[in-house]
Parts: sequence; structure tokens; C-alpha cells
Amino acid sequence: MTKLPLEGLRVIDASTVLAGPMLATYLGDFGAEVIKVEHPKGDPLRSAGKQKEGISLEWKMVSRNKKPITLNFNSEQGQKLFQKLAETADVVITNFRPKTLEKWNISYQTLTEKNPGLILVKVSGFGENGPYKDRPGFGTLAEAMSGFAQVNGYPESGPLLPSFALADQATALLGAYATMVAIYERDHSTDKIGQYIDLPIYEALMGMLGNQVMEFDQLGIVPGRKGNRTGWSVPRNLYRTKDDKWVAISGSSQPIVERIFKAIDREDLIKNPKFINNQVRLANADELEDIIADWMQNHTQAEILDRFIMFEATIAPVYTIEDITEDDHFKYRGNIVEVPDEDFEKVKMLNVAPKLSRTPGKIKHTGLVLGAYNHLIYEELGLNKSEIEAMKKDGII
Repeated sequence: MTKLPLEGLRVIDASTVLAGPMLATYLGDFGAEVIKVEHPKGDPLRSAGKQKEGISLEWKMVSRNKKPITLNFNSEQGQKLFQKLAETADVVITNFRPKTLEKWNISYQTLTEKNPGLILVKVSGFGENGPYKDRPGFGTLAEAMSGFAQVNGYPESGPLLPSFALADQATALLGAYATMVAIYERDHSTDKIGQYIDLPIYEALMGMLGNQVMEFDQLGIVPGRKGNRTGWSVPRNLYRTKDDKWVAISGSSQPIVERIFKAIDREDLIKNPKFINNQVRLANADELEDIIADWMQNHTQAEILDRFIMFEATIAPVYTIEDITEDDHFKYRGNIVEVPDEDFEKVKMLNVAPKLSRTPGKIKHTGLVLGAYNHLIYEELGLNKSEIEAMKKDGII
């Protein structure tokens, strides 16, 4: 097997729920050794989401490729043990409020006394400083305060939250990128000193919302809800078909728009002054969207797809998860992979992305049982079996 690109990198995932754990998962997918630290009662993620036979499927996905151990941060012995574990790591990921970490004596200063090269990633709701720093924060709050909910939905309805963990996933991706930037800087510096990363969830999502700050600053624009449309190109929408299915199209460049007009048998629209370029199309968006929607409603989804593909116009069907699992293109690219699992023998999940040509990532196993690596990791730190059992009896692990 090809060596994974992050082999030799040790990551301590001491975070809970989703943003921090998924950050660690993305690193583990490419070969980092990820030690998942949980309270002896188990991470709340173990009981989250849909379950089969009382076992969380969410846990199996988020904690894939990780080595789970248990540790109670509320005990002094547990804190000292974590300090010792952090001495062996390249990266430590936490997602507790600053005052909680302070109570546990977990700080960048204490963790780097014996490991100056450590990268500490501090995921939080609102960051390490500022008036909100001690507030508890989840992705939902970030989705509201970042401006996302305000622009999501239809004009006639109120703000709309996503039905999945958008802010957490955005934070995980940004955090994985930031971690690798910090590792690169450390490894190419003269002193090999690490640093900490202040990663509030709201900032990650705020950064994905486009150019709204400059538009407000320079033009006074307060973005509103546009449904399936966008404020910078037309046409762009979802359309119901004759057979009660849906398709999506996007005309983000002039050549593509002209191909769309040809596909709906309205080549005359190319020279129409109302639709001749993007700026005038934006001003006449309702009229153009009605023209396209009417044409869509008179054709089946299959007919529409065939015609748009023939004209090389951008289009996609709206998929259910069943459609996704049956799509030939996704199958060919291996987007869904079957993974060994200790409870269900094998399970399917999304494969590692992106695809590296020479050193692709790999999912070796799903999330494991509580404390599966306790003995291996703690023995590595110098504890013997009887000491480990005594700590387990005392509730430290």
C-alpha cells in the first residue's frame, strides 16, 4: 500500500461533538495517527444521530481511523496524564471554552513547556478573546450570527437554518487547512516552534458567505433571501419537470447562458436586449426565470438532461441519497466506499476527498468502542497494566 502523506504525525483529538472531531478526522484520513480522548462516560457523539441496534452511525463516521482512549480532565491525575500525552503529539485539538480549559490547566503555555513544537487548535464558539469569549457556542449559533440564516430561504419566509451541521463542517475544513499551514511553518522555521490556532466557529462560516462586507461597505447592500436564485448571475435556479422531478441550472458565464437558451429552443433570447448580458438579465430575472420554468414543465427530467447535455449546457438532476448511491459516475470514482466495522462487519460511507494522485487517503476502520486503545497508549506513556486498571477503578480513565 502507498504510504499515506501524514504518516508520522500524531494528533490528539480532545474535542467533542463535531467541528473539532471532524477536523481530526480529515487529518486521520490522510494517515495522521489520531488519538481520540473521551470522558470515561463516552463522547456525546456516541449517542448522536441515527442509530442501528443502539449504536450511533454518526460516531462510526466521525471517529473513523481514530484510536479511542478515555480520560477524566476533572481529576488532577487526569490532567497530568494529558500533559504527558501532549508531550508526544504534533497537534492537540480542543473545543472547550477558555475558562473550562483554564480550570483543567490546559493551555498553550502548559502544553508546550516540554513540547515547544506543539500545534494547539482551539475550536470555540466565539474565539479566545472579545466580549463573547465565555459564551457557549454551537454551529447553530454561528449559522445565525454569521449572516447565513438571514440570506437562506425565500423572500416571503423568515430566516432559515441548514438541516445539517454546516458551520461545524466549515470549521473542520478551515481548521484542517490552518493546522497544515502551522505545521508547514513549524517544520520550515529555524527554531521549530509551534503555535496555537484560535478557531471560532462563526468565523469559518462567515468567510464562506461571499463579498457581503464590501458590498455593504461600498454600496450599502444588505443581502436578502433569494430562494434558489443568486444575486450575481441569471439564470440560476431549481426547476420542476413534467414528471414532477427537479433539475438545477446555473448560467454563470455568457457562453453557458447562450447554450441554455439553445437547449430550451429559444436561441432568439441571445440577442434579446432584456437578456443580452448578465447585468440586464439580473434586472429582468423574473421574466427569464418564468420562460425557463415554463419550458421545463413541459418536458421530463430525462428529456431535459439529454437536451442540455447535447448542447453542453450546465445542468444536474436533484438527487436523493438513493440516487447518489446508484450514480454510475460516483461509482466509477469510488465516492462511496465499504469499510470494515466491528459491529456490522462492513458499512458504506463517503470516501476520502480530495483525491491525491500519488498518496491518496484511506479509511481503515470506523469509530471503535470506548477505550479501545487505553492499554496500548497508556503503556506507551510508561504505565503498567495494574496502574491502568487502578486508574479505571478510580474513574480517571
